[in-house]
Amino acid sequence: MFTGIIQVVGRIARLEPRGGDVRLHVDTAGLDLADVQLGDSIAVSGVCLTAVTLDARGFSADVSNETLSLTTLGQHKAGDPVNLEKALRLADRLGGHMVSGHVDGVGKVISVTPDGRSQRWTFEVPSSLARYIAAKGSICIDGTSLTVNEVNGSRFGVNLIPHTVAHTAFHARRPGDAVNIEVDVVARYVERLLSGEGQSPRLDEAFLKQHGFA
Repeated sequence: MFTGIIQVVGRIARLEPRGGDVRLHVDTAGLDLADVQLGDSIAVSGVCLTAVTLDARGFSADVSNETLSLTTLGQHKAGDPVNLEKALRLADRLGGHMVSGHVDGVGKVISVTPDGRSQRWTFEVPSSLARYIAAKGSICIDGTSLTVNEVNGSRFGVNLIPHTVAHTAFHARRPGDAVNIEVDVVARYVERLLSGEGQSPRLDEAFLKQHGFA
């Protein structure tokens, strides 16, 4: 699990094809990896990857065709900036929101406009994901925990303060760029519960009676 609070902006050192998949080498730009072991998870622009090698400059991870096709990692090239966050520890502060690192889909930057010292960003997501996005709810974009300002169909807006722009890969993003989207996991669980999928009607009735709703 992650928090969506970016620790450093790294860069893709190289992408090495391996038997149809890719081994991704990441320069972590001084991120302290002393507490990271082989097999640990690191979020790369919101994608949870497993460290298979570690060295003084960074780490490498194997990326499957599935991940390459469903995230922006398949579009990256050497030198591209990426947001990095080490996996959450139980003693860490939860400054953002609970992020799994399992990308739900790829969205697109629609516009960036000044708003005082901040910036208003508009994104568009596949219609299948729009249902999970709500005003004042949480959204994870390229691994960054953000608050949704407004929603209009498949488009939504967020506000980025100068610190966020300067300390994440958003400083390199432009309208038209693709971004990784992870919706709030709570929204998915709520939908599952409300749909009753996989549940027995008798169990649902018993639950309602137990809690005074039937």
